[in-house]
Amino acid sequence: MSAGAENKYRIQSYEEFWPIYLREHLNPISRALHYIGSSWAILCLVLLFASGNLLWLLAALVGAYGLAWIGHFGFEKNRPATFQYPLWSFVSDWRMFGRFLTGRLARDLDTVRDLPALKDL
Repeated sequence: MSAGAENKYRIQSYEEFWPIYLREHLNPISRALHYIGSSWAILCLVLLFASGNLLWLLAALVGAYGLAWIGHFGFEKNRPATFQYPLWSFVSDWRMFGRFLTGRLARDLDTVRDLPALKDL
């Protein structure tokens, strides 16, 4: 498949998506950028509710997605799943963050290292 081409295979369920999503997040720097972005988004949402200033919503989106995309393009060398699977990707960002915070992510990552990358499906 040529660089930048979208894969033709369409993932059919979230259960199928989750391990592939994890496979796209094996780089620890990329994951750290995701966690910082998610934390930033939470802070911005708190500030949004405290101040009523809608610019905090924009800051949450730009900061969170910006850091995640730096992780993908700069460290993972892949295209964010957000472009093909926006809802599942959003849910998985928070699921990955939660599993990291509870110490369960390392085991999950070990089970997906040999899966094909999303671009290779």
